[in-house]
Amino acid sequence: MRAITVPTPGGPEAMLLADVAEPTVGDRDVLIRITAAGVNGADLSQRRGHYNPPPGAPEWLGLEVSGEIAAVGSAVFEWAPGDQVCALLAGGGYAEFVAVDAGLVLPVPPGVDLVEAAGLPEVAATVWSNVYGHAQLRPGETLLVHGGSSGIGSMAIQLGVATGAHVITTAGSAEKAAFCRNLGADVAIDYTQQDFVEVVADATHGTGADVVLDIVGGDYLERNIRALAREGRIMEIASRRGPSTFDINHLMMKRGLIWATTLRARPLAEKVAIIAEVREHVWPLLESGRVRPIIDSVFPIEDAAQAHIRMESSRHIGKILLQVR
Repeated sequence: MRAITVPTPGGPEAMLLADVAEPTVGDRDVLIRITAAGVNGADLSQRRGHYNPPPGAPEWLGLEVSGEIAAVGSAVFEWAPGDQVCALLAGGGYAEFVAVDAGLVLPVPPGVDLVEAAGLPEVAATVWSNVYGHAQLRPGETLLVHGGSSGIGSMAIQLGVATGAHVITTAGSAEKAAFCRNLGADVAIDYTQQDFVEVVADATHGTGADVVLDIVGGDYLERNIRALAREGRIMEIASRRGPSTFDINHLMMKRGLIWATTLRARPLAEKVAIIAEVREHVWPLLESGRVRPIIDSVFPIEDAAQAHIRMESSRHIGKILLQVR
């Protein structure tokens, strides 16, 4: 089969479409004939040589896919060949086929296009496990989402609104801020023009945000603490601005919590549990239309380099996808 490989880490040009061995299907695996794959920040880090796949995962890129089941393992009874699905992966999505544990597979929600479904598993699992699993966001609380126009950000805004939270978000332009407001955000901050700490204080009458979902890191951590409500929870899920430093006294005065997580490296059992919760809580919102996939663009897999260039430009709004077939 064909897959996007990275023989030598580097820029987008380092990715090559090459022939690789087809995956082996284990007893609890399903084999997916891939229709589309999501492009994520982790893919860019791996391409640069900074984020190796966990042991046992395919070495090529790709953390989520959609497609049709081609075969199932001998111990799989909940799925059958021909089912249209999407799945969370530890790697291997930029390819024609992938084998994945059956517990990481989700049905394509009614009303969602099969290609667009490739942009759901990673963001849904990331947002649900952090904002609702760890941070335990409750109705009526304030959720601060950084990068609201990103794939993760757009999912977080929609879930926050659907579950009764007050949503404040940051974005990198007036256009992106308007997009976030159209998704339902109560307040959308253009961080190139406004200080989000000040705006959060004004919007919450000095109370602060109960939960912060941060995909930026670096110097944002100290500012997140200043924007935090008492007994607030900060979920750090990426670090794009270098090392993070903060004054522990500021956090202690807020009686706050900082929780740093990744999804890809979690044990299989934990990821299976997260996917089960996503199916129970998020999928009904997708089926009803209250939450929808936000797609920026779709590139043929042969143009994976252009997809990465698009993501690195930060001009995108929503998910970037690769169409395999």
